[in-house]
Amino acid sequence: MSTLTYPEAIGVGLLQGVTELFPVSSLGHSILLPALIGGKIQHDLDMTAEGSSYLAALVALHLATALALVVYFRKDWVRVAEGLVSSIRHRRVETRNERLTWLLILSTIPVGVAGLVLEKALRNALGKPVPAAVFLALNGLVLLGAERLKRGGSGRRRAGHGHAAPVDEPGLDPAIASDQRLTRLSFVQGAWIGAAQILALFPGISRSGVTMSAGILRGLHHEDAARFSFLLATPVILAASALKVPELFKPENSAVLGPVAAGSVAAFAAGYVSVRFLTKYFETRSLTPFAVYCFLAGVGSAVYLSV
Repeated sequence: MSTLTYPEAIGVGLLQGVTELFPVSSLGHSILLPALIGGKIQHDLDMTAEGSSYLAALVALHLATALALVVYFRKDWVRVAEGLVSSIRHRRVETRNERLTWLLILSTIPVGVAGLVLEKALRNALGKPVPAAVFLALNGLVLLGAERLKRGGSGRRRAGHGHAAPVDEPGLDPAIASDQRLTRLSFVQGAWIGAAQILALFPGISRSGVTMSAGILRGLHHEDAARFSFLLATPVILAASALKVPELFKPENSAVLGPVAAGSVAAFAAGYVSVRFLTKYFETRSLTPFAVYCFLAGVGSAVYLSV
């Protein structure tokens, strides 16, 4: 049975906190890096090994990253909670907060259902280094394709055949302005963007990457697509954690609780720093650098691991 050491847990926690939010696939990196390093690390960090606690540990690290998102977007989640209470009390979906609440709920349902049905089968079949490398390269192509299609359609949007850049109210808080722009999505559009998260069940496909790509293709600007991606990821990760984290408290996993706690602190810190960076980055930048990285890293890893 493999065991998780403190240095391994902290290293994986830092990796998880960064790669979960950057559009480069945390699960893909969590599978590939141990295989590329080899030795004891590869043995300890093998989620497909008999009796391995690595998968449950990864879920705990995901939870820490989700908590970082909750803290960073705490004002948004307060507005979402207010919108839910108001919508149920008055039986309506009219205000900005009410629309944002139901947009998030309806956009989360597709991946929630798919995760319950497909997650274990896909992990067992594809949770290995070479498939993860192939899907990481495909993730790069998805990101690049979204950018190319957005660029190709920009002229049509200016001509009135797409989503024009919205005009915000003067003096409106940037976070509220972004939420307001998001609520201009229809519920069908939101569900389509949320359903893109299903692709992240394939190790190597980034949850944030595919949801951002889907948002961009529906006419969102990069900063709004990133914000929507982070908001959508939070309930999905929290729900998955509620199902998987209890496995860590089985007697056979008692030895890894300390390392996982240390790794979770690292994942929380890395996740918080990452979301602060990315929300600023996507105000003026694109997905292209991440697309190039994923494609080259995926192809390079696949070739290296296949020889």
